[in-house]
Parts: sequence; structure tokens; C-alpha cells
Amino acid sequence: MRTLDRTRLAAQLKVEETRFLAEHPQSKALFEQARQHWQGGVPMLWMVRWAGNFPIFVTQAQGAHFQCVDGYEYIDFCLGDTGAMTGHAPAASVAAIQRQVERGLTFMLPIEDLLWVGEELTRRFGLPYWQLALTATDANRFAIRMARHITGRPKILVYNYCYHGTVDETYTTIDEDGVPGSRRNNLGPPVDPLETTKVIEFNDIPALETALSAGDVACVLAEPVMTNIGIVHPAPGYHDALREITRRTGTLLIIDETHTICTGPGGYTAAHGLKPDMLTLGKPIAGGVPAAVYGFSAEINQRFMHKLSLEDADVGGIGGTLAGNALSVAAMRATLEHVLTPAAYATMLSLGERYEAGVMDVIRAWELPWIVKRLGGRVEYWFRQVPPLNGGEAAAAIDAELDRYMHLFALNRRILMTPFHNMALMSPLTTESDVDAHTRVFEDAVWSLYA
Repeated sequence: MRTLDRTRLAAQLKVEETRFLAEHPQSKALFEQARQHWQGGVPMLWMVRWAGNFPIFVTQAQGAHFQCVDGYEYIDFCLGDTGAMTGHAPAASVAAIQRQVERGLTFMLPIEDLLWVGEELTRRFGLPYWQLALTATDANRFAIRMARHITGRPKILVYNYCYHGTVDETYTTIDEDGVPGSRRNNLGPPVDPLETTKVIEFNDIPALETALSAGDVACVLAEPVMTNIGIVHPAPGYHDALREITRRTGTLLIIDETHTICTGPGGYTAAHGLKPDMLTLGKPIAGGVPAAVYGFSAEINQRFMHKLSLEDADVGGIGGTLAGNALSVAAMRATLEHVLTPAAYATMLSLGERYEAGVMDVIRAWELPWIVKRLGGRVEYWFRQVPPLNGGEAAAAIDAELDRYMHLFALNRRILMTPFHNMALMSPLTTESDVDAHTRVFEDAVWSLYA
């Protein structure tokens, strides 16, 4: 196996940074102007982390491509970090959005499309009852509140280096000495996360058993496959054990499908026959319009409604003025009915396989100590030889400098990857030529480091 020359990596990174700066004068100028009024020069702080020292300013996007203010067209494998998994501006969603805009956006009242959406969500995911939110963060937050309300238990359980949006309770990690605590640079938690949260490693059944045996955990909030720290698959039998232990201990199981919806029309839950008590989902389900859902079993619905005070339903900490707005509902119906279809998923999964094979061929040809992992239409390469079993192993495998180089090299050749990962996502409108273009650029990046 080849060894990376870190000095060469540093030198090549400077070359790519210089090229990016020279080729994006308009984006740089707009960024400098934005810094006068926007914190960090961006409308959302994560954007400061893009490789290149400032973000590209987008003018328009269609399908799996977008254009920037400097006149370049990019192949988009980031797709709004799943928010645009449908592809940009899918025709059916856009048409429904335009129609609803003319009819009104929000009423604090339902529209008829709501009936179709509810039936479709039940068909896809198996849960009979649903509620709407604007983001997956809100959906997770509301599901947690429901779980605590139903069970009377104070704590939740999450996995080390999980991601469930900006829910305070989920920013808990395990350090190198095995001690749980607040995640590094966790901003202003209202209380010590250990007061609200237990954290264990993914795939660790004995730790799960121990954590839930005390009877103080209201719910386990889990991605069925970890994605935000990288793609970490469940070990054989893990989900069976998770379901058995949660039921035995009276702990509710919430499955967060927000990233794993790339697996199929009903997410990982339907594809693998999971039986959660509750399920949360956001990002792509309304074609890019802010929308999220959370669903629950008949038993959970009955237990919750039994405890709900109708007079105080608006102050109970679940909902929001714009949740369930007409625009999101109309966009969701069109997206689920016409865009995120079984045929679309067949395309996405086939492209994911092609992407995985192309990258793996390069890795083998160059004898690199790297691997590739795939989850449906989501693919990621790792700078290690063995797949991580949990979040701790995944976090330890991060090579920030090499990550930055691979991202910037691709960006300078008009390919956008998912930020903070070596990850690509396929949309129904991504093409084989898009995938093959990435394979060529990936091999060129490898050549630049190892030839």
C-alpha cells in the first residue's frame, strides 16, 4: 500500500487554493461585501467551512447541476446536503409550488392535499399517524418531547458522533478515555448534556443493554445507519437487538430517516423491515421547500392523545405557527407523488453503484489504503482500510487536510461534494456522465498526490 507524502499534500493544497482564488473573483467580492452585514459573511455558519476560504455564490440550478456568479457550471453531488436530493427545481414540485403560491401560503388551517400526504406516508413507512414540522431538527425535538411526556422519563439515548440537527440533547460524545460529555465546541447548552442524555457507541449491544436497564430513558433517537460522521452500517443483528431491548425496557424507539431516505422510497425502515415507535424525516421530502414530518404508531398516538390537554395544545412545546403550512404540504404531495418515486430510486441506486465501482477501481489500481462505503444513492470513500464500526472509530479516521484537498481539487474541476465528508449523493436527475466525470477527477486527484 502506498504512503501519503504530507509535504507534497501541503504543497498541492496551496496550488489548489491559489487556483480557486484566481478563478472565483466574483464570489470573493460578494463574500467580502456580505461580511459587512452577515456573520462570517454567510447566512448560515456552516458555510464558512467550505474548501477555498469562501463559498461559491450560486446564480441558478437545474437537475444535478448549478451555475455560479463567475460563470462556471458544476456537477452537484452535495445536493444541499440532501435537501435537494430530488435534484434542483424538480418540475412537478415547482409546478405545485407555483400553484400554491397563487392560492396562499399559510393559513393555520389544513388543505386537502394533507389527506393524500398522510396516506402516502403511512404506505411508505408503516406508521399510521403523522404531524408536520419545518425541519428535521424540529421533528426530532417534538418527537423527544412526546416520548418524555408519554413515558415520564427524563433522558434520551443517542450514539457517539450522531447528528440529529441542532437538538441540544444530541450534542453529547465520548472522549478518548471513554468518558461522556458535551461535544467539542457545543455552543451554549442550557444544561450539562449528561443531565439529559446517555451516549453509547453504535453497534455496542452490551452498552445499549446497560444504558436502558436503569429505566430512566424515554427514547432512543437513532439513524438506522450513521451518516453524518460518515457511513457506518449496523452490524448483523443490531437492529433486532435494539428493538428487543427498547421494548423490554419500555423505551421508545425513534428512527431518524433524514439522511437514510436515500435508501429507498420508505427509507431504511421499509427496506429492512424496521418497526420504530416513531419516525422523523425532513430535508428532501418537499423538493427543497422547508418541511419535515414525524410519525408514530397507533399505541403512541393513543398514549399521547390521552395525556394531551386541548386547551394547552398551543403552548405544549410541539408545533409552530408555520408548521403544516399549505406551501410545504402542496410541495410534499407533488414530490412524493411525482419525484421520489420507485423509478427515481432505481436510477439513484444504480448511479450509486456506478459511482462506488468507479472510485473503488481507482483505489485498487493505485493500491491505496482507502475503502468505499455505500448506502443506497449515497457513497463515501474513507482514508482507512477497515470500515469503522461506530462513531468513535469514524471520528478518529478523519484526515482534515486530505479531506480539504480532495474537496478543493474536485471543486476546481467543477464538481461539488458534500461538505465535511468525502461523500456524494445521487439524485434522479444525476447522469452516468456526471458519475464518470467524478471518477476521472478523483483519479486525477490521486495522481497529483501519488504519481
